[in-house]
Amino acid sequence: MASTPPTAAQQAPSGISAQRMSEISRVLASDEFQGRSMGGAGEEKTVNYLIQQYQAAGLEPGGENGGWTQSVPMIRTKLQSPVSVTLRQGAASRTLQVPDDVYLSTVRDTTHAQIANAPMVFVGYGVTAPERQWDDFKGVDLKGKVAVFLVNDPDFEAAPGEPVAGTFGGQAMTYYGRWIYKFEEASRRGAIAALVVHDTAGAGYGWNVVQSPAGENFNVVLGPNARQPVLLQGWIQGPLFAEMLKQAGHDFDAVKRQARTKAFRPIDLKASLSADAAVDLTRLTSRNVIGKLTGSRYPNETVSYGGHWDAYGIGPADAQGRTIRPGAADDALGLAAMIEVARKFAAEPRPERTLLFAAWTAEERGLLGSEYYATHPLYPHEQMVANLTFDTLQWAGPVKDVVLIGKGQSDLEDLMAEEAQKQGRYVTVEGHPERGLFYRADHFSLAKRGVPVLLNMALAGAYDLQAGGREAGEKWLSDFTGNCYHQACDAWSPNWNLAGAVQETELFYAIGARLANGRSWPGWKPDSEFGKVREESKARRAGERG
Repeated sequence: MASTPPTAAQQAPSGISAQRMSEISRVLASDEFQGRSMGGAGEEKTVNYLIQQYQAAGLEPGGENGGWTQSVPMIRTKLQSPVSVTLRQGAASRTLQVPDDVYLSTVRDTTHAQIANAPMVFVGYGVTAPERQWDDFKGVDLKGKVAVFLVNDPDFEAAPGEPVAGTFGGQAMTYYGRWIYKFEEASRRGAIAALVVHDTAGAGYGWNVVQSPAGENFNVVLGPNARQPVLLQGWIQGPLFAEMLKQAGHDFDAVKRQARTKAFRPIDLKASLSADAAVDLTRLTSRNVIGKLTGSRYPNETVSYGGHWDAYGIGPADAQGRTIRPGAADDALGLAAMIEVARKFAAEPRPERTLLFAAWTAEERGLLGSEYYATHPLYPHEQMVANLTFDTLQWAGPVKDVVLIGKGQSDLEDLMAEEAQKQGRYVTVEGHPERGLFYRADHFSLAKRGVPVLLNMALAGAYDLQAGGREAGEKWLSDFTGNCYHQACDAWSPNWNLAGAVQETELFYAIGARLANGRSWPGWKPDSEFGKVREESKARRAGERG
């Protein structure tokens, strides 16, 4: 079934084609791609299709050994039912239901995950931030224990006037607020398991999104001397944790207030957790798909575009009986935008700097494909001018604004504002900074290595839609995140209006064109945590003053 041809309002005169974007999204989100999970037939179809699209767009191979791909060695794990979880607190023992009371998975290279009566310790927000004089752990011994964390940052719920207010960016989540940071910190401290207390506002999504991987997880293959992740990681329902605190003699609200202070000390929950599950362990090699246009004057300097090709594969049936999570907006549509940008560049005189176009694997499982690339770069980070990432575009029509994610991070936001103004649009700062989107997409893997980045993601805040304004934008956003994010209903439709997605594509093309044909090296803002590593590589950048 071919997509419906767009209206004149949807088709931009710039060469960015809404019809092609719709068709690429339709194909990638079709059932035969099986939700684009890593390994197996779904990946094979996806990678082959992307290579075909890269070739048709006029790109050159940009991967390993003159090819189109970069191999990413991975493991796939899936907890096998039944998963036995028992909570003991005092004289009482309770069987926890998975995934209703707790959600668990593992990224450890193992075929059996077993925990026997591991003591549980509440560590507040689990933050160690010397630059903010903040330490939630106070030297507590977590070896062999279960660390329990609050989601988000210590100042997320702070009222005006509280000493912590603004210490971590207020409503804007920092990396310390991300669950992945908390799991890593638990591993560094020797914990056997880590649980994050779920809160919809703090997490930015409901329990249905927590459950969506259905016990499946992935990790890159770790070296023999690498630190091992915790054996089990996951989430615990907020009301259940509040009940545990009460049994241990604490009030949940009072404990949260205490956790917002530097004086907080870890709390022994006077509880233990036992868990037992067989693990289906598979070894696989996934692939990043990379194309390029070699620069005409400065081929060693790169401007990169990125998006992720993976979605959530096949899971439990939803209310309509659908089992495939096709990831149409997230991120088939983003890849379609990137391919259109590539097509437009290839049809024009060759840019002076090299352009890279990367479709990353395993974003949904912890940014694994981009992180593997970042630790095994094919092009030097210090010579990468910037990265522009597409991750989840909207299909509700043209917009009056552009949403800025990560305000105050890099000079690229100034460039974005200039190019948006040329489109007749204005900049809106992300409306849901608590979701921490700046730390949740593939650009972050490059940001950590000092590369200035810019993210285009429709989940960051309600757009000011030309039809219906901010109210209509909020309705689209709340409907998508509440019902279809990572679910089977994130599906392609012939009724999509991609005029807004075309605007975003044109915008990122224009930014990339200025960078690829100029001599500027965008920097990080003075308060950004990523500026230091970029400054350290300054002397190695060719043409800094040229």
